[in-house]
Amino acid sequence: MPSTRSKVTPSGDAGLDPLVDSVLASSRALVAVSARSIAGAKGVTLPQYRMLVVLDAGSTNLTHLAAHLDVAPSTALRMVDRLIASGLVNRATHPENRRETQLSLTANGRRTVRSVTTRRRRDLLAVIANIPADERDNVARAMAAFSAAAEELWAASWPTGGPRP
Repeated sequence: MPSTRSKVTPSGDAGLDPLVDSVLASSRALVAVSARSIAGAKGVTLPQYRMLVVLDAGSTNLTHLAAHLDVAPSTALRMVDRLIASGLVNRATHPENRRETQLSLTANGRRTVRSVTTRRRRDLLAVIANIPADERDNVARAMAAFSAAAEELWAASWPTGGPRP
């Protein structure tokens, strides 16, 4: 039976398919680790957590926040409203521009990010401990190369003047 998987990559190089398949499988495992870590943060969804992480890097306005998350400002506003109601985000008038609203984490928001990060690190440590010791350096190099390539690819689309997701 023929495979239903597409053999076309963005560059047109079908020879990258085995690597893409490996990265896809790894990304599923990483998403599972992320989902497990966020499950402990009662009432916070994955998109909301992404917003908290961006705000953890520093306060910003709604426009920059929406751009960092690649969502419409109206979507970001609804998310912010829910996080404010949950006591995780503060909204305040910018001191130098009264028309601009600054968004920042509350102490509870910072605790939530730290707590999820701690759980995520714990779960990642457990997974990495299952990798044979003689393969860990290769995994570290591959993950660093992947991260650097992604940052290089998408850096031009990130807004300036604020934290990267």
